[in-house]
Amino acid sequence: MWADNETSEDLLGFKVHADLLVDVIRDDKVLPVTIGVFGDWGSGKSSILQIVKEELTGGNKDGLKDGTLVLYFNGWVFEGYDDAKAALLESIIEKFDKHETIGNKVKDKTVKLFKSVKWMRLLGLSFKKVIIPGAAAYLTGGLSLLPFLVNEFSQFKTEDLVEKLKGDGAEDFLKDIIKKNEDEEVTIVREFRDDFKEMIDKSEIKKLVVIIDDLDRCTPDRLIENLEAIKLFLNVEKTAFVIGADPRIVRHAIEHRYKTDSIENADDPDSRNKRIVSDYLEKLIQVPYYLPKLTDNEVETYLTLLFCKREMEGDFQKVIDAFIENRKSNRYDVFGLGDIQNILNDEQKKKLAESVSLIASLSPIITEGLKGNPRQIKRFLNTFTLRNRLAEVAKLSDFKIDILAKLMVLEYAETSLFKEIYNWQSTQKGEPKEIIILEKLASEENTEEIKKQFSPAWTSEKVLKWLNAEPKLTTEDLRDYYWISRDQLSTTISGASLISPHIRSLTKKLIDPGSGSILTNTIRQEVIGKLNDTDMETLLSLLEKELIKSPENDNIHKVFIEMMAQNSTEALDAFKRVIKKIDHNKIPWNLANELKLAANSNENIKSLYSLFDKNSSINKALNRK
Repeated sequence: MWADNETSEDLLGFKVHADLLVDVIRDDKVLPVTIGVFGDWGSGKSSILQIVKEELTGGNKDGLKDGTLVLYFNGWVFEGYDDAKAALLESIIEKFDKHETIGNKVKDKTVKLFKSVKWMRLLGLSFKKVIIPGAAAYLTGGLSLLPFLVNEFSQFKTEDLVEKLKGDGAEDFLKDIIKKNEDEEVTIVREFRDDFKEMIDKSEIKKLVVIIDDLDRCTPDRLIENLEAIKLFLNVEKTAFVIGADPRIVRHAIEHRYKTDSIENADDPDSRNKRIVSDYLEKLIQVPYYLPKLTDNEVETYLTLLFCKREMEGDFQKVIDAFIENRKSNRYDVFGLGDIQNILNDEQKKKLAESVSLIASLSPIITEGLKGNPRQIKRFLNTFTLRNRLAEVAKLSDFKIDILAKLMVLEYAETSLFKEIYNWQSTQKGEPKEIIILEKLASEENTEEIKKQFSPAWTSEKVLKWLNAEPKLTTEDLRDYYWISRDQLSTTISGASLISPHIRSLTKKLIDPGSGSILTNTIRQEVIGKLNDTDMETLLSLLEKELIKSPENDNIHKVFIEMMAQNSTEALDAFKRVIKKIDHNKIPWNLANELKLAANSNENIKSLYSLFDKNSSINKALNRK
């Protein structure tokens, strides 16, 4: 099994990316700078940031080396705070305040900065939870307040002030005061920047580097609060901020925070929303850096290193050293077991021998099916290992691990096709004739005949590659392989641990959009033509499951209907599948109008009408004259 944690151990050859980022940070001419390390969920962002940290600190626990102070934070740690922005600011100041080397030099500045953050927190939090209770406590001498509030309060008699703070209009009363003193907040922010710069100067450090990882694990509001905290430092000299996030999640958070009714109802909401998001990111991130997807050779190298790590334990560092040396002169070819034969002892060679052919056969279909995503590869391998162990415990004879691996790739990449094979083999003693036909037609590149006999889903480039990849499934009894996967047939891997946060978030957004126009825009802007095949398959699989659980939920039906109206053949096929599995009497009859309107845009929707039970209310509504 392999741990799914970020690490500075470079099994991906990503040090070259980290070295580039370190080079930018060390260039004093580009400071102050904010660098965005962008990549999909599980693409290796955290590992790169750990390598950057190690390079800059030299492993020093206090984060200080050669005048550069490095502070490392996980953005999601502040998720539970009422004000993530203030929590991050306080954490940065606290690192200075408690630092063994520089803490005493900056004590006076940290005290002042802590107070500034307190005022900013007070201005940013809800009136009912903080401002009103704080103002009431001030009357009894129990709490100090912002100077401008004290000044405003002094203009009222005590009994009048008590009445205003305890009455129903307390919130409006205080909002009016703060609105009149908006310049005060600007002053606090400016003073904070000035004091922070002075603290850096007094600390005598040459450079401050703040690394913030896992922003994409935060809720949209908390993510934006973290970004707003970073904005306070944009013009502070000697600073570099490095953030790691999935850009799709960041864009969604910005849209969530700044989307307004005037934009939603504008003539061109699509371009205006994009402009708002782009402008925000461009002002905040001066250097965006997008991580590339792993190639076939890089996946094979990564698999080799993962298996070596599992089998070699204490001797694994020798492999890492050989890998690093190899990459100095050969960056593009596979680093395989042949490159470390002189390092392995006889027992290690024996343990790894079985993995050689598996790695070679897995890498191309994993690259295509899992999009070369390191985290998904690890989780795939962990599930694969568990199932292989189950096969050993169950003493399944003639069990081939390469066939298990091939089926598991399809299980994740194309869930519906994986289930289709299951249905075929379940009625044919494990040897479906359909697989024989498909593999033959795929080898002949006869996609038209595949479409005619089966469905277009079997003719996508990645599925054809899967069909042509070794080992072939023709004449293989698949019953044992599906038997050890039976607990997953209702959920599948893609329905469990391998779903990216972006797809989870998008699913929730579609099911609860707020309005029909928002649903239409979301599908147009974020789904149709925007998702890759794997993400689209996963999204539809999640929506199918939700509809099977709640066939009476018209919101889920409307997601399918809108996607079909925008000519998604995948959504049409998925909706046909799910109709066959649910109670038609629970389908809201008023969806008939939605279906008829959608059919004006996509004639193929009418093919659904005949699938509904004749006695169901939805069928009667569709056929009402």
